[in-house]
Amino acid sequence: MAKVLISVPDDLLQRIDREAAARGTTRSRFLEEAAVRELGWPAPEDLDRAVRRAREALAPYGSFESAALIRKDRDEHDAADRRRL
Repeated sequence: MAKVLISVPDDLLQRIDREAAARGTTRSRFLEEAAVRELGWPAPEDLDRAVRRAREALAPYGSFESAALIRKDRDEHDAADRRRL
């Protein structure tokens, strides 16, 4: 995690510190959360790229129903648990 040095007016820093304390958090965490709220996280274009990469990675497997895969995995784990009893 990068550390940065920023300049803010004293009265603003006091407000930030009071609010961070009231929320039971640190100044850094408060500013990080404020930046994420303001900018959005992740950036929409980063999210679009990630979705594109995921689709490309899954394309060779054809279409499938995710619920069916989850159910199959759950059933296999349940069967393995029963064998251990």
